[in-house]
Amino acid sequence: MDKKRIVEVKNIGMIYHTLNGETEAIKNIDFDVFEGEIVGIVGPSGCGKSTLLSIVAGLITPSTGEVLVNGKKVVKPSKDIGYMFQRDHLFEWRNILRNVVLGLEIHGKLDDNSYSHANKLLEAYGLGDFKYNYPRQLSGGMRQRVALIRTLIVEPNLLLLDEPFSSLDYQTRLAIADEIGIILKKEKKTALLVTHDISEAISLSDRIIILTNRPATIKGIIEINLTCPEGVRTPMKCREAPEFRHYFNKIWKELDVHV
Repeated sequence: MDKKRIVEVKNIGMIYHTLNGETEAIKNIDFDVFEGEIVGIVGPSGCGKSTLLSIVAGLITPSTGEVLVNGKKVVKPSKDIGYMFQRDHLFEWRNILRNVVLGLEIHGKLDDNSYSHANKLLEAYGLGDFKYNYPRQLSGGMRQRVALIRTLIVEPNLLLLDEPFSSLDYQTRLAIADEIGIILKKEKKTALLVTHDISEAISLSDRIIILTNRPATIKGIIEINLTCPEGVRTPMKCREAPEFRHYFNKIWKELDVHV
């Protein structure tokens, strides 16, 4: 049976108007994302990856084209689209439990069942003992887990992840990327992931979209098929797959990275 198409990005272009004239950020971007799929987006620094994600989120109106989520045109932010930023944006004066239910509170859907669901998610992902702590008392990786749970609890159809691990040190980044990758697959979430880290993109994604320099166009879309050990298909284990180096070298060359 064919998978359901969750996202349709159709001929998206974005031109910024400034006092110095026009700057074309992205042009002619077309791709689809299917249910349960994690699609990575990589490209040179400043090429417009975050701009593209903001358009999909409904935070920016494109100059040309349109984005459909579940067949509906995106014209503004909605609860169907969850956005996880580089920083966790937790409120320091709210404890972890109250941070997690913030989205439900904003949408007027906070009740006893909400707190029960929040408690279950916190327990499931190792934060049950910290629900009455405050963000300043948690490590960077734990804070990112809280931010993800806060995004998941409103049950969005699509998750947008904009460099969500970039503020963490490398060791923590590897561990949290692994944890969050497992959570996304366990919850069968559909996601778009923007990252500068090629290895991260390969280990987390089902497909990877490679963008060119600005104005960003799609240079290629690579389907990722890794031979991971049976029963332990985690992002970390996928890095050990024999095909991993092939994908890394291919994407590196496509990006035309010069050191």
